[in-house]
Amino acid sequence: MRQHITAIAALLFSTLIFLMGNGLLGTLTPVRGHLAGFSEIAIGIIGSAYYAGFVFGCYAGPRLLRRIGHIRAFSVAAGITATSALLQPMAVNVGAWIFARVLFGFAASIVFMAIESWLNDRSTNETRGFVFSSYMAVNYGGLVIGQGFFVTGAPDSFELFNLAAIFYAVCLIPVAFTRLPQPSPPSVLRMRPMRIFRIAPVGVAGCAAVGFANGAVWTLAPLYAQGHGLKHGLLALFMIGFTLGGALMQVPAGRLSDRMDRRYLIAAVCFGAAALGLALAEFGGRGPITALVLMALLGTVVLPLYGLSVAHANDRLPRADFVEASATLLLTNALAAVIGPTFAAFVMARAGTQTLFIVTASTHLALALFTIIRIRMKEAPPQETREPFEPLPQQASPAALELDPRGPEAA
Repeated sequence: MRQHITAIAALLFSTLIFLMGNGLLGTLTPVRGHLAGFSEIAIGIIGSAYYAGFVFGCYAGPRLLRRIGHIRAFSVAAGITATSALLQPMAVNVGAWIFARVLFGFAASIVFMAIESWLNDRSTNETRGFVFSSYMAVNYGGLVIGQGFFVTGAPDSFELFNLAAIFYAVCLIPVAFTRLPQPSPPSVLRMRPMRIFRIAPVGVAGCAAVGFANGAVWTLAPLYAQGHGLKHGLLALFMIGFTLGGALMQVPAGRLSDRMDRRYLIAAVCFGAAALGLALAEFGGRGPITALVLMALLGTVVLPLYGLSVAHANDRLPRADFVEASATLLLTNALAAVIGPTFAAFVMARAGTQTLFIVTASTHLALALFTIIRIRMKEAPPQETREPFEPLPQQASPAALELDPRGPEAA
């Protein structure tokens, strides 16, 4: 095992550094845009631009990896992310930032795809679970550390954008030094969303709702924090609490779902998310401690929801369809995330920043009601067809799905 850890350490270290940049830039972009006088709608569109670029990269990435190889593709994509981070403080206008975030999303998906397919290539049936859990820990750890770096500079200066660009440049170094052979490029996966919806409508609806609501939160929650008096360090803690709460609850929620019809837990989680969203809208302005606690609690319920939805869908599908189904759900999630930030920003522009969490609460409530209707219409899948829950990163490419221990490669 020690030898295997050493072999993939460079890939995980590069991933950690890259996600530190993502955690920092994801918080910094809406804050800096707000300070520059961008409207809520403009910031929402900028957030949607990232997810649009990400979706495009998921389709173009396999072809690029096949054409130039993993190391070159990773290097090109990391260079693009550094360039787009530096472009933002150089051209502080909405059009330039939309372009920069589309470019960044496209490149980020290729970075994830190169790393994930490489990790999958280096995994065996015995080590796949360890590699996947290590990758998940690095995902959340990198985001949390990067969000913490928000306090190291002034958001209206070049400093933090430069720091994010440094992270994207430095993440090239471990990969450049690795001796691992390059894997075969990932295949272009077939997508049949209507087939998956007919078999597991709650799974598809859940992934869409998570993308819509969480895309809005990642993009616009810093504006909510600013509007409620949370500055600098408190704003960073606000986002860290959300991320860390979700990271800590992934496994407990998943293990609980293994013992029951997952739809009951999905409905319960959605009711909890709706209640906490309404609480943030109503009471978040009463003091920083209240806002921080409520946001951390919100993270504990909304971030595991994606993994629960994917797990439910795959309970109803043959194991041979796992990668195709999970890729379809991932793209469903990402497409919904393109819409969520812009829609929520329009509502916020008309009715105030607190309505961000009214939008997310309404989304979760709708999913809860739909899930209850489906429970009454369709019985639970038989226990023998169910696979144990595995946490899933929302910000991942379809290549990560082949690394999942539930996939057909591990059968």
